[in-house]
Amino acid sequence: MSITNRLNDLGVTLPDAPAPAANYVPFVVTGSTVYVSGQISSGPDGFITGKLGQDMDVDAGAAAAKTCAISLLAQVKAACNGDIERLVRVIKLTAFVNSTADFTDQPKVVNGASDFLVEALGDAGRHARSAVSAASLPLGVAVEIEGIFEIK
Repeated sequence: MSITNRLNDLGVTLPDAPAPAANYVPFVVTGSTVYVSGQISSGPDGFITGKLGQDMDVDAGAAAAKTCAISLLAQVKAACNGDIERLVRVIKLTAFVNSTADFTDQPKVVNGASDFLVEALGDAGRHARSAVSAASLPLGVAVEIEGIFEIK
């Protein structure tokens, strides 16, 4: 099944790739590898903000992480000139979770992104990953995730 069909089955339409907010590019393609800059949690109503362990629970954090994964795929689609079917696999995610000093469930939060990518891409969505705490993130967002992808 195509990636587009899988996304449609999940009720997900990839948005336009978000533009960078500063002096950097949203992705770099070198050979068959795409490096995607950090994508911050956002939804139809704007940024998803909050601090895990303070005013946001794991389920809300996982939902925020899923929005980062959707934005990552949107950037990969843009890197592939609009053809998401060129995506071969997710190689690695590095995730930052805005959390209190005593919050230790960062991996559970980032599962929101990882689980979505496996749902959307099957085995091609399985990846290496880091999930770390951050004392704060840009604009107060809950999660930021960067990714490395293989394309054809």
